[in-house]
Amino acid sequence: MISPRAWAPALFAVAIGATLLPKIGRSDRATNPHPRARVGLVFDVGGRGDKSFNDAAYIGLMRAEKELGVEVRYLEPASTEDREAALRLFASQNMDLVIGVGFIFSSDVDAVARTYPSVRFACVDYSSPRAPPNVLGLEFREEEGSFLVGAAAGLLTKSRVVGFVGGMTIPLIRKFEAGYAAGVAATCPTCAVQSTYAGATPDAFKDPAKGKLLAIGEAAAGADVIFHASGSTGHGVFEGAKEMHALAIGVDADQHDEMPGVVVTSMVKRVDVAVFDAIEDVIEGRFHGGLRELGLAEHGVDWVHEGDHASGLPKDVIDRVEALRASVARGEIHVPVDR
Repeated sequence: MISPRAWAPALFAVAIGATLLPKIGRSDRATNPHPRARVGLVFDVGGRGDKSFNDAAYIGLMRAEKELGVEVRYLEPASTEDREAALRLFASQNMDLVIGVGFIFSSDVDAVARTYPSVRFACVDYSSPRAPPNVLGLEFREEEGSFLVGAAAGLLTKSRVVGFVGGMTIPLIRKFEAGYAAGVAATCPTCAVQSTYAGATPDAFKDPAKGKLLAIGEAAAGADVIFHASGSTGHGVFEGAKEMHALAIGVDADQHDEMPGVVVTSMVKRVDVAVFDAIEDVIEGRFHGGLRELGLAEHGVDWVHEGDHASGLPKDVIDRVEALRASVARGEIHVPVDR
């Protein structure tokens, strides 16, 4: 006779499946009858359409489907309480890889990974001190990419005051702020950096109205270049910058098209590459748990400085920042992770 305790995981999976299954997304491509792997991805707060962090993960997922022949599915949790349930749903379906997008997944990934030790997991912006053996923690040296756009801001400012708008007040976003401030100091030692945050909960990453107010406040205090690291809250930052005739700097992806003429460059975080590489590791049989950190040297972070979307950057600004970039990549400049 099977004990009730043995039934629990299966019953739980059925229960969450009944709740979440209608929200499961799949690509429009024809189903591959013989996929090389099956991958489930759960988005962060804000979901698809943020033109930033989540959309970058989606690009990596779709690239893996096209180039690697994998079957992909994804979920957008309706609330933070759905994160673990979504991960468990994919794990119960014996996916070859389950990916959580965002630091807030860290403890949830750990918990589910311990329940399903034969399933592989990856977590973008993983923040647990010690990963279970079946978890790949993907981390970035965001401070290095932020250093580059900070250096650009220090060269572009006319008021000698620049701004930073963060989402949630957590160490991860402090890294963006610290790198940005260090970059500003590298090219404009006398410039002031104003910093504000949208809140202390994950909702701070999806509050455009608050972002606009913060940007207007910083601009009113003199900031004429404002960098945000705040998810979809950044849409409001762009609106505020435009209203106050300031320049803005995007984050995680090239956000030029969000506000042409206002967004002068963006700090690019290659979440798409990290997601694709994790899936390829599974395909090639080289997946292993642990931490993987990506910075300038690994092409994990970057800044927009080429093409039409960088047309607002003077050549001397690009040349100066690129020289600093080379020094950081060679390890000659150490960018701080806290101010």
